[in-house]
Amino acid sequence: MDTVSIIHSDRPVTMAEWLEGRAPHHLSTNAGTPLVAFQAWRSFKEAFAPELVAQAFEETSNALGRRVRRSIDPFGGSGTTALASQFLGAAPTTVEVNPYLADLIEAKLTSYDCEALLDDYSGLLASIRDCDADVLFPGAPETFVEPGRNGRYLFSLPVARRIAGMRRAIENIKNDKHRRLFRILLAPVAVNASNVVISGKGRRYKAGWESKQSCPEDIIPSFDNAFVQAVYDIQRYKNREFLGYRLLRGDARKLTPRVGEYDVAIFSPPYPNSFDYTDVYNVELWVCGYLTSGNDNRLLRLNTLRSHVQIKRDYATGVIVSPTLDMVQRNLECVRDKLWNASIPNMVAAYFDDMQEVLSRLRTSLVTGGRAYLVVGDSRYEGVQIPVADILSEIAANLGFHKLAIEPFRSMRASPQQGGRAELLETLLTLELD
Repeated sequence: MDTVSIIHSDRPVTMAEWLEGRAPHHLSTNAGTPLVAFQAWRSFKEAFAPELVAQAFEETSNALGRRVRRSIDPFGGSGTTALASQFLGAAPTTVEVNPYLADLIEAKLTSYDCEALLDDYSGLLASIRDCDADVLFPGAPETFVEPGRNGRYLFSLPVARRIAGMRRAIENIKNDKHRRLFRILLAPVAVNASNVVISGKGRRYKAGWESKQSCPEDIIPSFDNAFVQAVYDIQRYKNREFLGYRLLRGDARKLTPRVGEYDVAIFSPPYPNSFDYTDVYNVELWVCGYLTSGNDNRLLRLNTLRSHVQIKRDYATGVIVSPTLDMVQRNLECVRDKLWNASIPNMVAAYFDDMQEVLSRLRTSLVTGGRAYLVVGDSRYEGVQIPVADILSEIAANLGFHKLAIEPFRSMRASPQQGGRAELLETLLTLELD
Protein backbone atom coordinates (compact mmCIF):
# COMPACT_ATOMS: atom_id res chain seq x y z
CA MET A 1 0.00 0.00 0.00
CA ASP A 2 1.42 3.40 -0.91
CA THR A 3 1.77 6.38 1.42
CA VAL A 4 -1.19 8.31 -0.03
CA SER A 5 -3.61 5.45 0.49
CA ILE A 6 -2.45 4.99 4.08
CA ILE A 7 -2.88 8.69 4.81
CA HIS A 8 -6.44 8.70 3.52
CA SER A 9 -7.44 5.28 4.81
CA ASP A 10 -10.01 4.98 7.60
CA ARG A 11 -8.92 1.49 8.62
CA PRO A 12 -6.55 0.91 11.57
CA VAL A 13 -2.85 1.09 10.76
CA THR A 14 -1.00 -2.06 11.78
CA MET A 15 2.21 -2.52 13.74
CA ALA A 16 3.89 -3.86 10.59
CA GLU A 17 3.02 -0.70 8.68
CA TRP A 18 4.43 1.40 11.52
CA LEU A 19 7.70 -0.48 11.31
CA GLU A 20 7.89 -0.72 7.52
CA GLY A 21 10.98 0.59 5.77
CA ARG A 22 13.31 0.17 8.72
CA ALA A 23 16.29 -2.14 8.62
CA PRO A 24 16.07 -5.04 11.11
CA HIS A 25 17.82 -4.45 14.42
CA HIS A 26 18.11 -5.91 17.88
CA LEU A 27 15.08 -5.91 20.18
CA SER A 28 17.08 -4.22 22.93
CA THR A 29 17.78 -0.96 21.15
CA ASN A 30 16.06 1.78 19.22
CA ALA A 31 19.24 2.45 17.23
CA GLY A 32 18.38 2.59 13.54
CA THR A 33 14.73 3.55 14.04
CA PRO A 34 14.59 7.06 12.54
CA LEU A 35 12.27 5.82 9.79
CA VAL A 36 9.77 4.49 12.32
CA ALA A 37 6.88 6.85 13.00
CA PHE A 38 7.33 9.16 15.99
CA GLN A 39 10.84 7.89 16.81
CA ALA A 40 12.56 10.78 15.00
CA TRP A 41 10.90 13.31 17.31
CA ARG A 42 13.69 12.68 19.82
CA SER A 43 16.53 10.16 19.51
CA PHE A 44 16.62 7.38 22.13
CA LYS A 45 19.52 5.13 21.23
CA GLU A 46 19.30 3.16 24.49
CA ALA A 47 15.53 2.50 24.38
CA PHE A 48 14.24 -0.96 23.56
CA ALA A 49 12.68 -1.58 20.16
CA PRO A 50 8.93 -1.69 19.36
CA GLU A 51 9.32 -5.34 18.30
CA LEU A 52 9.91 -6.24 21.95
CA VAL A 53 6.41 -4.97 22.74
CA ALA A 54 4.99 -7.01 19.86
CA GLN A 55 6.84 -10.11 21.11
CA ALA A 56 5.56 -9.56 24.67
CA PHE A 57 1.99 -9.15 23.41
CA GLU A 58 2.16 -12.35 21.36
CA GLU A 59 3.63 -14.43 24.19
CA THR A 60 1.24 -13.03 26.80
CA SER A 61 -1.78 -13.49 24.53
CA ASN A 62 -0.82 -17.11 23.97
CA ALA A 63 -0.43 -17.64 27.73
CA LEU A 64 -3.77 -16.00 28.55
CA GLY A 65 -5.64 -17.60 25.68
CA ARG A 66 -6.93 -14.22 24.47
CA ARG A 67 -5.66 -10.91 23.13
CA VAL A 68 -3.87 -8.50 25.42
CA ARG A 69 -6.35 -5.77 26.34
CA ARG A 70 -4.36 -3.50 28.66
CA SER A 71 -0.65 -2.76 29.10
CA ILE A 72 1.29 -0.79 31.67
CA ASP A 73 4.73 0.84 31.69
CA PRO A 74 5.84 2.31 35.06
CA PHE A 75 8.88 4.02 33.43
CA GLY A 76 7.51 5.58 30.25
CA GLY A 77 10.74 7.02 28.82
CA SER A 78 10.34 7.40 25.06
CA GLY A 79 6.80 6.01 25.11
CA THR A 80 7.58 2.89 23.07
CA THR A 81 5.35 0.57 25.11
CA ALA A 82 2.36 2.90 25.08
CA LEU A 83 2.61 3.79 21.38
CA ALA A 84 3.16 0.19 20.29
CA SER A 85 0.16 -0.82 22.44
CA GLN A 86 -2.03 1.61 20.50
CA PHE A 87 -0.90 0.02 17.24
CA LEU A 88 -1.59 -3.44 18.68
CA GLY A 89 -5.08 -2.51 19.84
CA ALA A 90 -4.54 -2.43 23.63
CA ALA A 91 -5.24 0.34 26.14
CA PRO A 92 -1.91 1.67 27.49
CA THR A 93 -1.18 3.14 30.92
CA THR A 94 2.17 4.88 31.35
CA VAL A 95 3.91 6.47 34.35
CA GLU A 96 6.65 9.05 33.78
CA VAL A 97 8.26 11.38 36.30
CA ASN A 98 10.28 13.53 33.89
CA PRO A 99 7.92 16.33 32.71
CA TYR A 100 9.66 16.69 29.34
CA LEU A 101 9.42 12.95 28.64
CA ALA A 102 5.81 12.88 29.88
CA ASP A 103 4.94 15.63 27.39
CA LEU A 104 6.82 13.80 24.64
CA ILE A 105 4.90 10.59 25.34
CA GLU A 106 1.55 12.38 25.42
CA ALA A 107 2.32 14.29 22.22
CA LYS A 108 2.92 10.95 20.46
CA LEU A 109 -0.22 9.30 21.85
CA THR A 110 -2.56 12.22 21.16
CA SER A 111 -4.94 12.50 18.20
CA TYR A 112 -4.96 15.83 16.35
CA ASP A 113 -7.13 17.85 13.99
CA CYS A 114 -4.41 18.62 11.45
CA GLU A 115 -6.19 21.63 9.95
CA ALA A 116 -6.45 23.28 13.36
CA LEU A 117 -2.85 22.30 14.09
CA LEU A 118 -1.62 23.95 10.88
CA ASP A 119 -3.60 27.12 11.69
CA ASP A 120 -1.96 27.35 15.11
CA TYR A 121 1.45 26.70 13.57
CA SER A 122 1.02 29.58 11.12
CA GLY A 123 0.03 31.85 13.99
CA LEU A 124 3.00 30.69 15.99
CA LEU A 125 5.50 31.52 13.24
CA ALA A 126 3.97 34.98 12.81
CA SER A 127 4.27 35.75 16.53
CA ILE A 128 7.92 34.78 17.15
CA ARG A 129 10.08 37.63 18.44
CA ASP A 130 13.54 37.33 19.98
CA CYS A 131 13.53 37.66 23.76
CA ASP A 132 15.40 40.31 25.66
CA ALA A 133 18.70 39.15 27.10
CA ASP A 134 17.50 39.36 30.71
CA VAL A 135 14.49 37.00 30.34
CA LEU A 136 15.87 33.93 28.60
CA PHE A 137 15.87 30.76 30.75
CA PRO A 138 14.85 31.72 34.31
CA GLY A 139 16.78 29.85 37.00
CA ALA A 140 19.05 28.01 34.54
CA PRO A 141 22.72 27.44 35.44
CA GLU A 142 25.20 30.18 34.65
CA THR A 143 26.77 28.06 31.92
CA PHE A 144 23.62 28.07 29.79
CA VAL A 145 24.03 31.37 27.97
CA GLU A 146 27.01 33.42 26.79
CA PRO A 147 29.27 34.60 28.46
CA GLY A 148 28.74 31.55 30.69
CA ARG A 149 31.45 30.61 33.14
CA ASN A 150 35.16 30.59 32.38
CA GLY A 151 34.35 31.19 28.70
CA ARG A 152 32.18 28.06 28.35
CA TYR A 153 28.46 28.19 27.60
CA LEU A 154 25.76 26.12 25.89
CA PHE A 155 24.14 28.85 23.78
CA SER A 156 25.43 32.01 22.17
CA LEU A 157 23.35 35.02 23.15
CA PRO A 158 21.70 35.46 19.71
CA VAL A 159 20.71 31.78 19.58
CA ALA A 160 19.41 31.88 23.16
CA ARG A 161 17.29 34.96 22.39
CA ARG A 162 15.75 33.25 19.36
CA ILE A 163 14.97 29.99 21.21
CA ALA A 164 13.54 31.81 24.22
CA GLY A 165 11.39 33.90 21.87
CA MET A 166 10.03 30.74 20.28
CA ARG A 167 9.27 29.24 23.66
CA ARG A 168 7.39 32.39 24.69
CA ALA A 169 5.35 32.31 21.47
CA ILE A 170 4.55 28.64 22.07
CA GLU A 171 3.29 29.35 25.58
CA ASN A 172 0.75 31.78 24.10
CA ILE A 173 -0.89 28.99 22.07
CA LYS A 174 -4.31 28.34 23.64
CA ASN A 175 -4.79 24.73 22.52
CA ASP A 176 -3.14 22.49 25.14
CA LYS A 177 -2.39 19.66 22.71
CA HIS A 178 -0.81 21.98 20.15
CA ARG A 179 1.19 23.85 22.78
CA ARG A 180 2.57 20.56 24.11
CA LEU A 181 3.53 19.35 20.63
CA PHE A 182 5.30 22.59 19.69
CA ARG A 183 7.19 22.57 22.98
CA ILE A 184 8.56 19.06 22.57
CA LEU A 185 9.50 19.78 18.93
CA LEU A 186 11.46 22.83 20.04
CA ALA A 187 13.51 20.81 22.55
CA PRO A 188 15.70 18.77 20.12
CA VAL A 189 16.06 21.81 17.84
CA ALA A 190 17.50 23.69 20.80
CA VAL A 191 19.85 20.83 21.67
CA ASN A 192 21.14 20.69 18.09
CA ALA A 193 21.71 24.45 18.14
CA SER A 194 23.70 24.27 21.38
CA ASN A 195 27.45 23.91 21.80
CA VAL A 196 27.10 20.42 23.30
CA VAL A 197 26.12 16.93 22.23
CA ILE A 198 23.98 14.69 24.40
CA SER A 199 25.01 11.12 25.18
CA GLY A 200 23.63 8.41 27.42
CA LYS A 201 25.58 9.88 30.32
CA GLY A 202 24.90 13.61 29.99
CA ARG A 203 26.55 16.08 27.65
CA ARG A 204 29.95 17.18 26.36
CA TYR A 205 31.11 20.15 24.32
CA LYS A 206 31.37 19.69 20.56
CA ALA A 207 34.87 19.63 19.13
CA GLY A 208 35.82 23.16 18.06
CA TRP A 209 32.52 24.57 19.31
CA GLU A 210 34.00 28.04 19.79
CA SER A 211 34.34 28.53 16.02
CA LYS A 212 31.35 26.40 14.89
CA GLN A 213 28.40 27.87 16.73
CA SER A 214 24.88 27.81 15.31
CA CYS A 215 23.26 30.84 13.72
CA PRO A 216 19.91 32.13 15.02
CA GLU A 217 18.68 32.23 11.41
CA ASP A 218 18.88 28.42 11.29
CA ILE A 219 16.59 27.82 14.29
CA ILE A 220 13.19 28.40 12.70
CA PRO A 221 13.98 26.36 9.53
CA SER A 222 15.08 23.47 11.76
CA PHE A 223 11.89 23.78 13.76
CA ASP A 224 9.90 23.84 10.53
CA ASN A 225 11.54 20.59 9.39
CA ALA A 226 10.70 18.96 12.72
CA PHE A 227 7.10 20.12 12.45
CA VAL A 228 6.71 18.78 8.91
CA GLN A 229 8.03 15.36 10.01
CA ALA A 230 5.68 15.37 13.00
CA VAL A 231 2.62 16.25 10.89
CA TYR A 232 3.51 13.49 8.43
CA ASP A 233 3.63 10.94 11.27
CA ILE A 234 0.45 12.28 12.88
CA GLN A 235 -1.54 12.19 9.65
CA ARG A 236 -0.19 8.93 8.28
CA TYR A 237 -0.70 6.98 11.51
CA LYS A 238 -3.83 8.67 12.81
CA ASN A 239 -5.86 5.45 12.47
CA ARG A 240 -4.10 3.32 15.03
CA GLU A 241 -6.19 0.42 16.28
CA PHE A 242 -6.61 2.01 19.72
CA LEU A 243 -6.40 5.78 20.23
CA GLY A 244 -6.93 6.15 23.97
CA TYR A 245 -4.28 6.23 26.70
CA ARG A 246 -3.72 6.95 30.38
CA LEU A 247 -0.65 8.96 31.40
CA LEU A 248 0.30 9.32 35.08
CA ARG A 249 2.84 12.07 35.71
CA GLY A 250 5.06 11.44 38.71
CA ASP A 251 6.97 8.91 40.78
CA ALA A 252 6.54 5.27 39.71
CA ARG A 253 6.99 4.18 43.32
CA LYS A 254 3.79 6.05 44.20
CA LEU A 255 1.77 6.09 40.98
CA THR A 256 2.13 2.57 39.56
CA PRO A 257 -1.46 1.39 40.06
CA ARG A 258 -2.19 -1.14 42.78
CA VAL A 259 -5.62 -1.79 41.29
CA GLY A 260 -6.38 -2.74 37.72
CA GLU A 261 -6.63 -5.56 35.21
CA TYR A 262 -3.42 -5.17 33.24
CA ASP A 263 -2.39 -8.12 31.11
CA VAL A 264 1.25 -7.18 30.58
CA ALA A 265 3.85 -4.78 31.95
CA ILE A 266 6.74 -3.86 29.64
CA PHE A 267 9.36 -1.45 30.93
CA SER A 268 12.98 -0.56 31.50
CA PRO A 269 13.73 1.11 34.85
CA PRO A 270 16.83 3.22 35.50
CA TYR A 271 19.88 1.09 36.18
CA PRO A 272 21.73 1.21 39.56
CA ASN A 273 24.83 2.75 37.99
CA SER A 274 25.08 5.84 40.25
CA PHE A 275 24.11 8.10 37.34
CA ASP A 276 21.11 10.43 37.47
CA TYR A 277 19.24 10.00 34.18
CA THR A 278 17.55 13.40 34.51
CA ASP A 279 20.93 14.90 33.54
CA VAL A 280 20.51 13.50 30.02
CA TYR A 281 17.50 15.80 29.55
CA ASN A 282 18.87 18.78 31.43
CA VAL A 283 19.03 21.04 28.36
CA GLU A 284 15.44 20.28 27.30
CA LEU A 285 14.13 20.69 30.85
CA TRP A 286 15.59 24.20 31.23
CA VAL A 287 15.10 25.43 27.67
CA CYS A 288 11.42 24.51 27.57
CA GLY A 289 10.65 25.86 31.05
CA TYR A 290 10.00 22.59 32.84
CA LEU A 291 12.60 23.68 35.39
CA THR A 292 12.73 27.27 36.65
CA SER A 293 14.89 26.92 39.77
CA GLY A 294 17.54 24.74 41.34
CA ASN A 295 14.92 23.45 43.75
CA ASP A 296 12.78 22.25 40.83
CA ASN A 297 15.74 20.18 39.67
CA ARG A 298 16.32 18.76 43.15
CA LEU A 299 12.65 17.79 43.58
CA LEU A 300 12.65 16.01 40.24
CA ARG A 301 15.71 14.02 41.26
CA LEU A 302 14.12 13.08 44.59
CA ASN A 303 11.10 11.67 42.73
CA THR A 304 13.25 9.28 40.67
CA LEU A 305 14.41 5.82 41.72
CA ARG A 306 17.29 5.74 44.17
CA SER A 307 19.65 4.59 41.43
CA HIS A 308 22.26 7.31 41.83
CA VAL A 309 24.26 9.26 44.41
CA GLN A 310 24.28 12.65 42.70
CA ILE A 311 22.19 14.26 45.44
CA LYS A 312 21.98 13.67 49.16
CA ARG A 313 18.92 11.57 49.97
CA ASP A 314 17.53 8.96 52.35
CA TYR A 315 18.65 5.41 51.51
CA ALA A 316 16.63 3.64 54.21
CA THR A 317 15.08 0.32 53.15
CA GLY A 318 12.54 -2.18 54.34
CA VAL A 319 12.94 -5.96 54.37
CA ILE A 320 14.28 -7.34 51.06
CA VAL A 321 14.47 -11.12 50.73
CA SER A 322 17.22 -11.88 48.23
CA PRO A 323 20.24 -14.09 48.98
CA THR A 324 22.05 -12.66 45.97
CA LEU A 325 21.54 -9.08 47.17
CA ASP A 326 22.74 -10.10 50.64
CA MET A 327 25.97 -11.43 49.11
CA VAL A 328 26.40 -8.28 47.01
CA GLN A 329 25.92 -6.08 50.07
CA ARG A 330 28.56 -8.01 52.02
CA ASN A 331 31.01 -7.67 49.14
CA LEU A 332 30.32 -3.94 48.78
CA GLU A 333 30.90 -3.40 52.47
CA CYS A 334 34.34 -4.98 52.08
CA VAL A 335 35.31 -2.37 49.47
CA ARG A 336 33.38 0.62 50.80
CA ASP A 337 36.55 2.56 51.65
CA LYS A 338 37.75 2.16 48.03
CA LEU A 339 34.53 3.32 46.37
CA TRP A 340 34.45 6.75 44.74
CA ASN A 341 31.32 7.45 46.83
CA ALA A 342 30.84 5.81 50.22
CA SER A 343 27.03 5.83 49.83
CA ILE A 344 27.06 3.39 46.90
CA PRO A 345 26.31 0.26 49.01
CA ASN A 346 23.32 2.06 50.55
CA MET A 347 22.20 3.28 47.13
CA VAL A 348 22.28 -0.26 45.70
CA ALA A 349 20.11 -1.60 48.52
CA ALA A 350 17.71 1.35 48.18
CA TYR A 351 17.41 0.76 44.44
CA PHE A 352 16.15 -2.77 44.98
CA ASP A 353 13.84 -1.56 47.75
CA ASP A 354 12.32 0.86 45.23
CA MET A 355 12.00 -1.85 42.59
CA GLN A 356 10.37 -4.12 45.16
CA GLU A 357 7.72 -1.42 45.68
CA VAL A 358 7.04 -1.17 41.94
CA LEU A 359 6.80 -4.96 41.56
CA SER A 360 4.56 -5.14 44.64
CA ARG A 361 2.19 -2.69 43.00
CA LEU A 362 2.20 -4.67 39.77
CA ARG A 363 1.49 -7.81 41.79
CA THR A 364 -1.99 -6.52 42.58
CA SER A 365 -2.77 -4.79 39.27
CA LEU A 366 -1.74 -7.52 36.80
CA VAL A 367 -4.26 -10.24 36.01
CA THR A 368 -3.52 -13.80 37.10
CA GLY A 369 -1.21 -15.22 34.46
CA GLY A 370 -0.20 -11.72 33.40
CA ARG A 371 3.41 -11.06 32.55
CA ALA A 372 6.09 -8.48 33.24
CA TYR A 373 8.96 -7.87 30.81
CA LEU A 374 11.82 -5.89 32.34
CA VAL A 375 14.88 -4.67 30.46
CA VAL A 376 17.51 -4.15 33.15
CA GLY A 377 21.24 -3.54 33.28
CA ASP A 378 24.00 -4.77 35.60
CA SER A 379 26.48 -2.54 37.42
CA ARG A 380 29.89 -3.09 38.96
CA TYR A 381 31.81 -1.24 41.69
CA GLU A 382 35.42 -2.05 42.61
CA GLY A 383 35.04 -5.49 41.06
CA VAL A 384 31.73 -6.25 42.79
CA GLN A 385 29.15 -7.25 40.18
CA ILE A 386 25.48 -6.30 40.68
CA PRO A 387 23.44 -8.99 38.83
CA VAL A 388 20.24 -6.97 38.64
CA ALA A 389 18.02 -9.52 36.87
CA ASP A 390 18.96 -12.29 39.33
CA ILE A 391 18.19 -10.11 42.34
CA LEU A 392 14.90 -8.87 40.89
CA SER A 393 13.80 -12.41 40.07
CA GLU A 394 14.38 -13.40 43.72
CA ILE A 395 12.44 -10.37 44.95
CA ALA A 396 9.63 -11.08 42.49
CA ALA A 397 9.38 -14.70 43.63
CA ASN A 398 8.50 -13.52 47.13
CA LEU A 399 5.73 -11.39 45.65
CA GLY A 400 4.01 -14.20 43.75
CA PHE A 401 5.78 -14.06 40.39
CA HIS A 402 7.73 -16.87 38.86
CA LYS A 403 10.65 -16.41 36.51
CA LEU A 404 10.07 -17.49 32.92
CA ALA A 405 13.38 -16.37 31.46
CA ILE A 406 16.50 -14.28 31.92
CA GLU A 407 17.90 -13.53 28.47
CA PRO A 408 21.02 -11.46 27.74
CA PHE A 409 20.34 -8.59 25.34
CA ARG A 410 23.69 -6.90 24.84
CA SER A 411 26.82 -5.87 26.71
CA MET A 412 27.20 -2.28 27.87
CA ARG A 413 30.38 -0.31 28.38
CA ALA A 414 30.79 0.46 32.04
CA SER A 415 31.32 4.02 33.23
CA PRO A 416 34.87 5.03 34.26
CA GLN A 417 33.82 4.56 37.90
CA GLN A 418 32.78 0.99 37.07
CA GLY A 419 35.91 0.02 35.16
CA GLY A 420 35.15 1.25 31.66
CA ARG A 421 35.07 -2.19 29.99
CA ALA A 422 32.24 -3.53 27.83
CA GLU A 423 31.40 -6.37 30.22
CA LEU A 424 28.12 -5.32 31.83
CA LEU A 425 25.06 -7.18 30.60
CA GLU A 426 21.72 -5.71 29.67
CA THR A 427 19.10 -8.37 30.28
CA LEU A 428 15.45 -9.14 29.55
CA LEU A 429 13.79 -10.57 32.63
CA THR A 430 10.38 -12.18 32.00
CA LEU A 431 8.07 -12.84 34.95
CA GLU A 432 4.60 -14.39 35.16
CA LEU A 433 2.10 -13.83 37.93
CA ASP A 434 0.97 -17.03 39.63
